[in-house]
Amino acid sequence: MASRSKAFNLTRGEKAFNVFNFILMSVILIITLYPFLNVLAISLNDSTDTVRGGIYIWPREFTWKNYETIFGYTSLIQGFKNTILRTVLGTVLGLISSSMLAFTLSRPDFKSRKFVSTFLALTMYFTGGLVPTYMLMRHLELIGTFWIYILPTLVSAFNVFVIRSFIDGLPYALQESAKLDGANDFTIYYKVILPLCKPVLATIALFLAVGQWNSWFDTYLYNGSKPHLTTLQYELMKILQSTNQGANMANANDLANQMAQVSPESIKMAITIVVTVPILVVYPFLQRYFVDGMTLGAVKA
Repeated sequence: MASRSKAFNLTRGEKAFNVFNFILMSVILIITLYPFLNVLAISLNDSTDTVRGGIYIWPREFTWKNYETIFGYTSLIQGFKNTILRTVLGTVLGLISSSMLAFTLSRPDFKSRKFVSTFLALTMYFTGGLVPTYMLMRHLELIGTFWIYILPTLVSAFNVFVIRSFIDGLPYALQESAKLDGANDFTIYYKVILPLCKPVLATIALFLAVGQWNSWFDTYLYNGSKPHLTTLQYELMKILQSTNQGANMANANDLANQMAQVSPESIKMAITIVVTVPILVVYPFLQRYFVDGMTLGAVKA
């Protein structure tokens, strides 16, 4: 009752601030949502009508034709399967690899921790370049295989340092007490460190998943001539190019006939929705860990 009466006894200045804050947050919400709603409306609008313009947050002539055109492309289903597989495997294996290396580097008794940390840091500033990287992948016989999507991205220096920073903020006494109880290093990592690292692991998992989901250039560079290894983003890029340039590709005739019935603008918006929605669905489940993972790992007591 006291809190309720206090809410009704606001001063004029407090009421004015609440009204201003409500208006400001509403404007920010509209500015944030409008682009996405506009894209969604155009993607669901008849492509011929879209050319007229004037579509804002609601389709004028509703249709599924744009999405039917995209998913009618036969290679898109194979690309969708490969993208889901690479996203799941890349995220899980990347988390395991980065967290194990981060745990090792966080150990004070690891004598080479400074050397390894310096070596990892250098990889963040210097790379071999496109041609040497391609030659390395060819020498490793990864070109033309699915593992070209997974192995080169198993360990990221940035991810390792973020996880290690989080582990450094945990009491080292936990590891010492586990050792006294007879636990080995793997047991400490699996049963002590990992459960405490859920926030930072969820953060890194989101980074890895988004990176794998959005990747297309590695498909273009290494597996462009392998239809069974194509990915969703690569196929969507090809569709987008075909609407703008009429580029030659596999099934070009069928695709050209389909694209003649839709406008490039409608296809672009439909592709944007197809690419964005899966990540939007996953993000809310990781969001509660996201802030903790980005802040707690960077602050030490």
